[in-house]
Parts: sequence; structure tokens; C-alpha cells
Amino acid sequence: MMNRKTLWFFMLPGLLLYTGLFVYPAVSGLFYSFTNWDGVSTSYDFVGISNYKDSFDSIVFRKAFFNNVKFMLTVVIIQTIVSLVLALILAKNTRTRVFLRALYFFPAILSSVSVGLIWSFIYDPSLGLLNTALTSGGLEQFTASWTGDANIALYAIAFVQIWAHAGQMMIVFIAGLHAIPEELMEAARIDGATRFQIFRKVTWPLLAPSATIVVSYTTIQSFKAFDLIFVMTDGGPNYATEILTTYIYHLAFSNYSFGLASAGSMIFLVLLGLLTMAQFKALRRGGANG
Repeated sequence: MMNRKTLWFFMLPGLLLYTGLFVYPAVSGLFYSFTNWDGVSTSYDFVGISNYKDSFDSIVFRKAFFNNVKFMLTVVIIQTIVSLVLALILAKNTRTRVFLRALYFFPAILSSVSVGLIWSFIYDPSLGLLNTALTSGGLEQFTASWTGDANIALYAIAFVQIWAHAGQMMIVFIAGLHAIPEELMEAARIDGATRFQIFRKVTWPLLAPSATIVVSYTTIQSFKAFDLIFVMTDGGPNYATEILTTYIYHLAFSNYSFGLASAGSMIFLVLLGLLTMAQFKALRRGGANG
């Protein structure tokens, strides 16, 4: 049996990597959030909590936050429903269903940058596939500048996010469905339960762990949708698609306000942690009550 020193020796490379790539940047971010560092100079001044006050007072920060909430709610609600429906339809292992699972999962293996570039072309108001198809079908009244209209740009990107990841979350639900004992389903059918009653009383409560994973992962994913938005709109038009991660990026690398950007990152980290914990508790409570 290995002694403790040997175990620590094997753990050391992982601990060093984790400390260097995660712990040190997080602590540095917290430190610089109390300074006015510009990210370039070697000197800076401590400004206390003024960066945090400036963040909450910023109109752009508040707009980015509410955009993030709208984007998150749209993606979490619709993606969870779509992935659950797909899972219920494709849960049985047949050749056709297995092929369709792979087809729906395929977008998840593409990089977000690739997805953003593909859909930027599809959404192009002049040469894009979507407007061209609508025009060819006699539906010119539905054509739009999908990422150029401030009223619909955020929801157009949310659709892309759902398209890219619904198949991935479908796999999580299918794994949860396969873990449900068939005897429970059969007993419910013998008792005369309808399909909806079986889903409500048997399937959904037992899918609570899978639903917790899907909702928590999708929430984090939608809050961190930086690359997709950066490629498609860069936060425009007029901050209509600016979210917290693009706001932080622009502060740091466009305005060279690394202290303010660090404060925004700390606020973002706390908000995301609190939201994830609240969702986890709500879903656990819902599963227990079900």
C-alpha cells in the first residue's frame, strides 16, 4: 500500500497545473480588481471598491447583465424542452434512432467559432441562406437583418446556441431514461396510467439528476457564450447582444481597464455560482417532491 508521500508525489503535477492555470489567475484577478491597472504598465494604484461601484453604476454593465439573463432564460428553457423531447423520441435503440442521435449531436463537436461563422453566413441579410430561402418561398415579409436588428439579434444568437447544443443535452437525457427500470414503466401501464401520467409520475421524477445536469450546464454555457457572440456580433448592434463576458473582454482589451474588467469578472463569478446553486437546490427539491 502506497504511503502518503508517494500519493502526494503523483498528485503534484495535477496540483501544479491547477494552481498555475486556475488558482493563481483567480487570485490575481481578485487582487487587480482593487486596482486601476491598465494591463500594460508596471505601476498601478489601489482604488478600493470603486471598480465594483463603477461596474454597478455602468449602464453598459447593467445592459450586459440583463442581456445575459434574457439569453440564459431563452436558451435554458427552450434547449431543455427540445433536448428532452428529442430524448423521449429517440430513447429506444434502433438503427434509425441511433443515426438521428448522431446527427443531432454532430453540431456539438464543432467549435463555437465555426458555428458562429456558419450562422453569420446563413443570417447575412443580402446573401444569407435564410433570407434567400424565405424570398424563394414567397415569404419576403419575414426576411430580416437577423443579427443587425437590435430587437431580434440576441434571440437569433440564442437559436444558434440551442441548435449547437440541444443534441448534446439530448444524450444526457437519454442516459437518464436508460437508467430508469423498465419494471416501473410496466407496472404503471398495468395500473392503467396514461403516457402523460407515466411521464409526470415516473419518468420526470427519476430524470431529476439528468435535468439538474442539463439545466446547470446550460446555464453556465449560456453565461459563457463569449466566442459565439464575439464572432457573430461582437456585442452589437448598440450593445443589443453584449453579455457579461464580452463586456469584460471589451473593458480589458479595448479600453485597457484591467482593474475594472477584473472587478466585472469577480461579480460574474459570484453571480454564476449563486445562480447555479439556486438551480441545483430547486431541481433537487422538485425531484424529491415529484
